[in-house]
Amino acid sequence: METGKVEGTVKEIGGKLEQTAGDMLGDTGTQMAGTARELSGKAQQVWADLTDVVRETTTERPFTALAIAVAAGFILGALRSSTARDYRDDRDYR
Repeated sequence: METGKVEGTVKEIGGKLEQTAGDMLGDTGTQMAGTARELSGKAQQVWADLTDVVRETTTERPFTALAIAVAAGFILGALRSSTARDYRDDRDYR
């Protein structure tokens, strides 16, 4: 198990405990902080899983990963250039 997943699990358990303590004490702030910590832990676990999948896919199929990266870069570049062009066009008409 990777450190990111372990840290995420610890955060999730700590968040559940904090949320339970807030429930018992009737403290809404503690409940919300516990829920936030629990969700943060879950997100960290998902991120660790995602990086594992990406790492495995990249080593198994490097050309597919390269093609996806090139396509994503092209799409992001096209979006950025169209946004910049729209801004320049608006500025020229003032």
